[in-house]
Amino acid sequence: MTLVQMTPRPADPATRTVVDAMDAPGPQVWDDMTVEVALSVMVSDRSGHLLVYDEDGRCTGLIAQDQLTVVRDSSAYTDQVRLRDILGDNGPFTSPMTTIAEAERTMRHGRLGALPVIDDHGCAVGVLALSH
Repeated sequence: MTLVQMTPRPADPATRTVVDAMDAPGPQVWDDMTVEVALSVMVSDRSGHLLVYDEDGRCTGLIAQDQLTVVRDSSAYTDQVRLRDILGDNGPFTSPMTTIAEAERTMRHGRLGALPVIDDHGCAVGVLALSH
């Protein structure tokens, strides 16, 4: 008996969803973490971003290393600045079932390099990043 390995055909790009293209969530931190500690976490994890959670365990956003560096290098910076102080509004986020095309439009419109993918409970299940 011979085993035959089937190769699935790629889905139509217009119907592929974010779950087909997202990466693992990566480092996740609480919003009360200071900027300096967050930068240290990024360096040790070799990550360009962190997913930020509130005290209820819900993802409140994604913060990039360059955003933290700008804050740290500003004249108004103190070592007491917390991620919640600079994160801004909640979002944008996307659902695992959003089409890739729609998520890419959102990212390009908002000039975002990455977008948190969250479930119905507000927990991050992945990150969608634009390919360069």
